[in-house]
Amino acid sequence: QLRLSESGGRLVQAGGSRRLSCTASGSTFSTYAMGWFRQAPEKQREYVAAVNWNNNMSYYDDSVKGRFTISGDNAEKTLYLQMNGLQPEDTATYYCALRARSYTVVLLSLPETYDYWGQGTQVSVSS
Repeated sequence: QLRLSESGGRLVQAGGSRRLSCTASGSTFSTYAMGWFRQAPEKQREYVAAVNWNNNMSYYDDSVKGRFTISGDNAEKTLYLQMNGLQPEDTATYYCALRARSYTVVLLSLPETYDYWGQGTQVSVSS
């Protein structure tokens, strides 16, 4: 059974920074992309950022461009999200996701294209 485990979430003051980590373990698998999504109470899960391991390119939702940076190590199946300039609207449970299937062209922002999900880590930003 493949497991994704996130860590790093906590209460942070507005304007602060925090780094989230994600590690995949428990099984052998192919990784074509990994991403971060978030979900606030009573809201839909939304895309934050993703990495396409085929070309090592990263992508971001407009809401976090210039503030968040996604990085990782595909060999070690680890993923990070450096969050700077945190704002109250960033408050949510953050999920790490892994795409194990290969696509020629598909939007990395679509949660339904990811195969494995972590349990989530809570990030709360106080104003």
